[in-house]
Order: sequence, then C-alpha cells, then structure tokens
Amino acid sequence: MNTEDVKKLNSYLSFNMNEEVFALNVSSVLSILELPKITRIPQAPDYIKGMINLRGEVLPVVDFHVKLGMPLTEITSNTCILVIEIIVNNELLKCGIMVDTVNEVYEIEADKILPPPTIGNSFRSDFIEGIYRNGESLIMLVNIVNVFKYQDLYNIKDTIDNVQEEVQPLTE
Repeated sequence: MNTEDVKKLNSYLSFNMNEEVFALNVSSVLSILELPKITRIPQAPDYIKGMINLRGEVLPVVDFHVKLGMPLTEITSNTCILVIEIIVNNELLKCGIMVDTVNEVYEIEADKILPPPTIGNSFRSDFIEGIYRNGESLIMLVNIVNVFKYQDLYNIKDTIDNVQEEVQPLTE
C-alpha cells in the first residue's frame, strides 16, 4: 500500500445533521452533489427519500435523518447528497445519502479515535465506529456498513429493480 492509500484511509469527510457533526471515511464517498430534484418512489421504505438520475444511472436517495432515527430538519440551500459506494454482505451498494451540510475533510490517525458511547445517543450506537475530538467539539465517525447492513441492502436493491422495471420502454 502506498503513502496515498494510507492517507486516504485516515481521511474523513465531515457533515452536519441537525446540530451534530458526523464523518465518513472518504474511501466510501464517490461525490458530493447539490440537491437535485428527487423523484418519489411509491411504497418505498420510509428512509428512502426517492431516486435521482446521476449521469444515466438511477440512484436511490436515503434520508440520513430517518435512517439514523434523528428528527427531520428543513431542507435548505446547503442540503446536499453524498454519493456513496460500499460493500454490504458481499454486495456492492451505491446510493445517495441526504445530509444538511458538508464541512471539511479531516486526517484522523487511528489512535486518536475514541470508542463510541454506549448510552446517551438519540440513535443506534452500532452506527458509530468511534468519536474524534476536534478541539472542544466531537465528531461521530459513521460505520456506514452497519447503517446499511442486512435488510436495508435488499430493500434498496428491490426498490431500484422495481423502478427500473417500471421505466423500461414498452414494446409492441
């Protein structure tokens, strides 16, 4: 592994959700999008906000507030979508997650990551892989695979498959 690969593994993109600051390892983030028009999907799970067309690819958009069990906030001009790609249960999952704002990238060494809290969170602690102290503030490092494991993967894949079947051109 070269120096750039090691640095990438220690790089985390921070973002806000309500008054909390979270971060994802940049290895799972493909891009950051301004909030495009999101098309609603009938009968999709409540955490799936809808879908977007990203350069010809249909991507589901997950409302990260709902997924983490947090109260919803108003969509603003800073609201954006992080396009992520992760391996869950040996399957590739590519989707967008809607967050309030994107902040900056932090280089965080493994020995600076504190264990996740076991009580006092308003969301599931297994979604957090650790805490990083940045001066007086704390940044929660998201375990994105735990957020989307098991049934969610299949719900999202089924939603995509159903939508793609519905938009197939009709043949006579």
